[in-house]
Amino acid sequence: MRYLITTAIDYTNDVIHLGHAYQKVLADAYARLLRQNYGIENVSFVTGTDEFGQKIDKEAKSKGIPNQQFVDEISKKDQEEQDALQISYDRFIRTTDADHQKMAAELFKKSYENGFIYEGTFEGKYCEGCEEYKTDKNLIEGKCPLHANRDIIITTEKNYFFKWSFFKDYLKKLFDENTEFVKPRSKYNEMYALIDEIEDIPVTRRKENLAWGIQCPIDEGHVLYVWFDALINYYTFGKEIWNDETKIIHFLGKDNAKFHALLWPAMLKSVDLKSPDQIYVNSFLSINGQKISKSIGNVIRPSEIIKEFPSDVIRYYLLKFGPIVDDNDFSFNQLKEVYNGELANGLGNTVSRVFTLAKRNEVKFETPESLFLSLNEDFLNFRPDKSLELIFSKISDLNKNINENKPWAMTDQIELKVLLENYLKEIYFIVLNLKPYMPTVTEDILNSLKNNYEKTNFFPRIS
Repeated sequence: MRYLITTAIDYTNDVIHLGHAYQKVLADAYARLLRQNYGIENVSFVTGTDEFGQKIDKEAKSKGIPNQQFVDEISKKDQEEQDALQISYDRFIRTTDADHQKMAAELFKKSYENGFIYEGTFEGKYCEGCEEYKTDKNLIEGKCPLHANRDIIITTEKNYFFKWSFFKDYLKKLFDENTEFVKPRSKYNEMYALIDEIEDIPVTRRKENLAWGIQCPIDEGHVLYVWFDALINYYTFGKEIWNDETKIIHFLGKDNAKFHALLWPAMLKSVDLKSPDQIYVNSFLSINGQKISKSIGNVIRPSEIIKEFPSDVIRYYLLKFGPIVDDNDFSFNQLKEVYNGELANGLGNTVSRVFTLAKRNEVKFETPESLFLSLNEDFLNFRPDKSLELIFSKISDLNKNINENKPWAMTDQIELKVLLENYLKEIYFIVLNLKPYMPTVTEDILNSLKNNYEKTNFFPRIS
């Protein structure tokens, strides 16, 4: 079995913040775990940036620079933010990439030729923040709940429409036959309930209203609607393995759930391609109890936190305490407490004690011939927090055993050697299970383990 892992691609109206980064870390750790279990050659991982649409056009104009230059700059910074968190993507795709533009046009044309795209006139309400057409039931007091600071635009426009409503029965069957299609279950139920509300959706914009988009292949007066084009990035990257031999898993935030769970499978069906196998929807991350927002002024970039904490620490914190099921909050105070408590006093202190004793008593480590990694079953079911709880319970048990046996006071050298060898094997087992979460520090520990414990302090305390 092959695996194709994707994250939502980030809109280039601004550089990603910590809330966006959570999803990337989650998908990256999952991809690393799959590589560790099934081989690098069987796992492909893509992330990237979404670069067309009205918001981009407006932001670039406000800064007085060409659209392409604007998205080039934001995309580069987004990639740097992900690199700072050790996101191990196989490709950082951009929707302005030539192969993606070609693929988006090809799939649009095929859907049209298959009878699922038609010309019509849209009259209604448009949220520029979501790049989405809205109905009254989607709004709260006339405002988009996700972009309450933006005015809803009343528009009338001749567009091409996708026959989304045609696929209601297909989507219900897809959900009914795979109750794990969307996770967690609350998001599955939410998406299933929306199927009956599906209406046909515009999938182009007229060039006189928006020129910044992929050229429509059937009408030179139109460009592709940003959501139709953006979703296709996954296929652009994974087309060679987009088949029944590959398990396709999308990681995304709850604000993107409807398009990924309901529109994307319908689009794929319209061009005779398989649906993704699973969609994991995470919730939102707030900061000190407030929604992350430029207007509030509480936007934090990963690169800013890394000035104070190693990226492994941030990864651990997000995977253990992030919004895996429900909205959750980030605070620097909690991050510091987690670092000093669970990492410095927990993992770091335990490893340091064993390595110091092993070095003092000249106990050599021998890598076990085989080792079954059994502590990440919960993560394979999209619960890294539970897997980390289990892993750290093993660390606690090991530390307790050390305190009870008091190896520093033992006089029987043979008994001491056997005990320390068992401790070293246990650390090796724990660290291998931790690698997907904290790739750099675990590699440091493994290197020290194999090189006569040359390093023993992996988490210096922060005052």
